[in-house]
Amino acid sequence: DNLRKFIKFSIGGNIGKIIVMLVGVLIGMTAPLLPLQLLWLNLLTDGFLGVGLGVEPAERNVMKRKPFSPQASIFSGGVGGQIIRFGLLIGVISLGMGAWHFFTGHDDWQTMMFTTLAFAQIWQALGIRSGNDSLFKVGLFSNKPLFGLVLVVALGQLAAIYRPALNAFLRTSPLASTDFMLC
Repeated sequence: DNLRKFIKFSIGGNIGKIIVMLVGVLIGMTAPLLPLQLLWLNLLTDGFLGVGLGVEPAERNVMKRKPFSPQASIFSGGVGGQIIRFGLLIGVISLGMGAWHFFTGHDDWQTMMFTTLAFAQIWQALGIRSGNDSLFKVGLFSNKPLFGLVLVVALGQLAAIYRPALNAFLRTSPLASTDFMLC
């Protein structure tokens, strides 16, 4: 189960990033995300959050469900469709946020897209923890390592936005509080 969750999380998030990069260029954004921004996202989201998903406790009633067929693909049982839906949702939301700011002449459009991607993947990691139950039923603190890593990722993204040294390194700009809340 945890391997399937990680695959859904990782591939779905990367599809979202690909959508941002490809469609962003097609609509006139010269560099939707910079290489260091992509590496930052991959380190924070895929790395830390992926580790947290790897230690997710077993779901309730896991022993009562039918086992997976040995011939079944890792993408069977709706996993492939979920990956595509997650990727599309993350990509469209993040691209929409960046494009809105880009086409309205805001200089912080890239930071908006970068930050929306990071927080979309945090929500994705929290949302795929169970195939049957909502986050409210599973409990936010039932996987303490993941909860701690969510905080690390969120704080890391805040540092990427608001710390001058990281602003220069990642070419981000501090966001107004309303823009940050939108992300």
